[in-house]
Amino acid sequence: MKSSDIFFNEIYGTYFNVVSSILQQAQTGELTVEKLNLIVQEQAFGDSYLTIPKSLGDCEWPLLQNDMTTPLKHAPAMPLTTLQRRWLKTLLSDKRMQLFDVDFTGLEDVEPLFTQEQFVYFDRYSDGDAYDNPQYKKHFRLLLQAIKEKRKVEISFINNKNDSVRKRYLPMQIEYSAKDDKFRLKAVCGSSQQYVNVARIKDCCLLETANAEICEQKAPERCKLTALLTDERNALERAMLHFSHLEKTTERLDEKHYKLHLTYDKSDAIEMVIRVLSFGPLLQVQEPASFIELLHKRLQKQLALQADK
Repeated sequence: MKSSDIFFNEIYGTYFNVVSSILQQAQTGELTVEKLNLIVQEQAFGDSYLTIPKSLGDCEWPLLQNDMTTPLKHAPAMPLTTLQRRWLKTLLSDKRMQLFDVDFTGLEDVEPLFTQEQFVYFDRYSDGDAYDNPQYKKHFRLLLQAIKEKRKVEISFINNKNDSVRKRYLPMQIEYSAKDDKFRLKAVCGSSQQYVNVARIKDCCLLETANAEICEQKAPERCKLTALLTDERNALERAMLHFSHLEKTTERLDEKHYKLHLTYDKSDAIEMVIRVLSFGPLLQVQEPASFIELLHKRLQKQLALQADK
């Protein structure tokens, strides 16, 4: 085995990580024999208990002194391969990732494996958000700050009726839709939960910190549905895309059938109905009965509209 490959071997890599954890404890002066044995027991292999403490204690590995301190001045770190660094560069080069003000330090001398311009998407709307727009970045980062610090914001935006609106919100989270290629803010306004597309925001400013009671009592009502998916015409891949912003679990039944468990906010019920119906017979809702009733009403409404034409 090449010396450069040792770190990335499963066994030697595990040894490196375990000894690294031990030495980090030693650098803080908090390491004891009991803590050393516990780290080995929790992070290493079953027989490592016989080798790692002995090698450190007998100075076979001159990294730990008798008083449980280490002569190392810097914490050990796992090096990255060139391929791993190129992969990181690829991820961080995505315009969406750059909204989070990422740091490219240490990746200046490598090229990304690919660029977003090399991809053509057939299952995504083409009017996605302008992530490289300076104003968009400013608003996005300000909303992130408000969420972290639990502060209210005042937002001016253009609503769906193309009217200019100014409201105060308590931001809860930012959601991304892979299908729409858009970010939207989920926030509390008064006693209701509302959504604002980040791209529609014209102005945004931070306000005071919200009290704990307001933050806790605004949890939205959650709903669950179970559906049977038949994987034809890339239905499974499309479902993962359509419902990418939701909490979900997928259970494989056989080669073509999957059971999906989706959790969504009650306020999104109509949007969920539209998304489910877009799959036609390939996605059949099994429960709850209340959601199935919403599907029936939506279909009846569409049939009535067609009959009037």
